[in-house]
Amino acid sequence: MARAREFDTEAAVAAATEVFRGRGYEATSIQDLVEATGIGRGSLYAAFGSKDGLYEAALRHYASSSGALMARRLDRDEPVREVLRHLLLALVDDTVGDPARRGCLMTNTAVERLPGDAVAGRIVGGSFDRVAGLVEAALRRGRERGELPKDADVTALADFVTTTIQGLRVLGKAGADRRRLAAVVDAALRALPLPG
Repeated sequence: MARAREFDTEAAVAAATEVFRGRGYEATSIQDLVEATGIGRGSLYAAFGSKDGLYEAALRHYASSSGALMARRLDRDEPVREVLRHLLLALVDDTVGDPARRGCLMTNTAVERLPGDAVAGRIVGGSFDRVAGLVEAALRRGRERGELPKDADVTALADFVTTTIQGLRVLGKAGADRRRLAAVVDAALRALPLPG
């Protein structure tokens, strides 16, 4: 009879997520994961199959939690430019508020693992698509309220904002200060078309 798992899988994945976020996939050893999770090597392998299996679980965990946070930040009954300003400045504050400047696991993975890791590519691509979809919904609401031109291409604008988010995360990880990142936010918002 198989023994019941003696650890909290979700807690283990959350701990591993933070290790991968801070160190990246290549620089993270199984021993790092054992120490972070408090779970023996054999138990980690039994639960996740491999380092790759745990990394995939960590990516899915991060994509889900960061996507939910993004959805909450965009679900505001305010003009679309204010909604986007709130979102982008919150991301700036998240970045500069982290002394280790670990960045976003999705962004870090895109830079470190793609295009060579197909599984990570699907998870990261899906996460970026979800963000773009949430931003597009906010832009669509703004267009319906007359805050954008009637013919504004909200899909292209959502991709522009999503690209800005990724750029802010990379600049922030590289050490840019809040003033510089906030100036990027202001420039991005000025680039949104005004109603005619």
